[in-house]
Amino acid sequence: MPSRTDLNLLPVPQSLKLSQGFFSLPRRQPLTAIKIIRTDVAPNHPEGYALKISETGIEISFRETAGLGAATATLRQLLREFGRKLPCLRIRDWPDFSRRGVMLDISRGRVPRLETLLELAEKLSTFKINELQLYTEHTFAYKKYHRIWQSWGALTSEEIQILDTRCHELGIDLVPNQNSFGHLRYFLEDPRLKKLGEISEPFLAETKDFLRRPTTLAPNHPSTLPFLRGLYDELLPNFSSGLFNIGGDETWDLGKGKSEKLFKNKGKGRVYLDFLKKIHREVYARDKTMMFWGDIILKYPKLIRELPKNVVALNWGYEVNHPFAQEAAQFAKAKIPFYVCPGTSTWQTLIGKHDNAFANLRAAAKAGKKFGALGFLNTDWGDGGHPQPLAVSWPMFAAGAALAWNSKGFDESKLISILSRDVFEDVSGKITQAGFKLGFAHQKLGVNAVNETPLGTVIAAPKPAERELFCRNGLRWFTKIPKRKILATLTEIRRQRTALLCSKPDSDSGKILARELDLAARMAEQSCKFMLWQQAVAAGEISEAKRQAQSGIRELQQLEKDFNVLWPLRNKATPKHCSPFLRWRMEDYRRGRWD
Repeated sequence: MPSRTDLNLLPVPQSLKLSQGFFSLPRRQPLTAIKIIRTDVAPNHPEGYALKISETGIEISFRETAGLGAATATLRQLLREFGRKLPCLRIRDWPDFSRRGVMLDISRGRVPRLETLLELAEKLSTFKINELQLYTEHTFAYKKYHRIWQSWGALTSEEIQILDTRCHELGIDLVPNQNSFGHLRYFLEDPRLKKLGEISEPFLAETKDFLRRPTTLAPNHPSTLPFLRGLYDELLPNFSSGLFNIGGDETWDLGKGKSEKLFKNKGKGRVYLDFLKKIHREVYARDKTMMFWGDIILKYPKLIRELPKNVVALNWGYEVNHPFAQEAAQFAKAKIPFYVCPGTSTWQTLIGKHDNAFANLRAAAKAGKKFGALGFLNTDWGDGGHPQPLAVSWPMFAAGAALAWNSKGFDESKLISILSRDVFEDVSGKITQAGFKLGFAHQKLGVNAVNETPLGTVIAAPKPAERELFCRNGLRWFTKIPKRKILATLTEIRRQRTALLCSKPDSDSGKILARELDLAARMAEQSCKFMLWQQAVAAGEISEAKRQAQSGIRELQQLEKDFNVLWPLRNKATPKHCSPFLRWRMEDYRRGRWD
């Protein structure tokens, strides 16, 4: 008889009891061996279910359709693990969070193909994810704004409708997402819309080391709301969801331009809330419940209780020490429905920052459960051009799904075998093992920074003259990390790349995931090599620096070719917004300098 640890279920059920014996599912008409009962005896939750496997058959009890879907997902995992010979057991199960979602950034350089998104939804449903959001700034194919999105690739109405239909079949709510206050840089660069910006020129950030570009709508411009109405009327009919995430985070420009007088008279918090209420009226008029990022309103605690009651606040934070409990308590006290929104820690890291991600996901689950969060939304961002592929994010997608369903039952040691079976489809387990170890490789560098690792930001650092926000620390890391630590990290990455070559994925999807992971690891390697070159230049080791530069150029040229070949297998448009840094580093090598 298998032990409880042999079951490899994710999420782990709330209650599971093994018993003696097995049941062999018949080859012909296997469904006749499964008894399905709708009953109030099942766990009292819309997704609650009971699953009994005895020597005579399989019995599923549920209250609502979602419970039957959850039971089916569990049974399918058991079938993939054991085949037709299933161990006898009893499961009673229900989720900690009613809404368990993944939010994928599609606005920073990487817009997935429809086939990629359909596969993502299929695999997420395996782990009982029931919400999917695609973070959108300018990458929906709005008819009036073709020239804004055309070079990025964009999801069309037809593609969204196909994805929405499939998500509904899988028990996933595809929630529309369109940032509607800040983060609208590429809209506001268009001559037709520039007047709607709070400001028209870049300004120096508070830290004085980068420029902020115009990204925020002027809340008092008479054409701002008509602009948003046009977006909503074209976007929202493609979704069946009753929710709509309007964003509203990081309105850095607010009060610095057109609304300056309003800001001085009312205060930033009041100006922000007043405009949020105007957006809410537009959303409500379209029969949707408004979701919004909670970072700005949390700065003005006294205003939280003035929020409309039929909204959902999204409490986000991505570091180990993010104060989820403190912030969640404020929304709970004001009786505002809210989600906790941690992240995968993949952005600006290339191969992950798994130690931070695990701690961040756990902290969010703990605080959300304590203060009654409606949902758990695991975010996967693309800051700095989104060079990291989906293969890097999958371990944390699975971890988030497990914690959102049963936070106390989550065992991260089970992820390798489960992901190998259900995502990477690799009987050797080497893809997942390598991916996990790569996600901890940054620790060997001995440094830490918010929202990045040197492995992600050295290679992707923008040209200093551009004074961009993302990856701005990259070209300075070489002064803080000893050569021996860079070499140790490089050795670790190479070790895991060697392991990847020994993997045996059973499907085309698994093979692509393995190639994606190796490509990310190669880029992380180049971060190490670039730092070693910088150190050689700084030390006056001219011949060694020249040798490293020549080698680096050859490797980056090959990396760019391979990046371009792999890109269309998963993504739309071209990688020009995603990987220009490969050429920047080649230029640095040729010039012999990086400033």
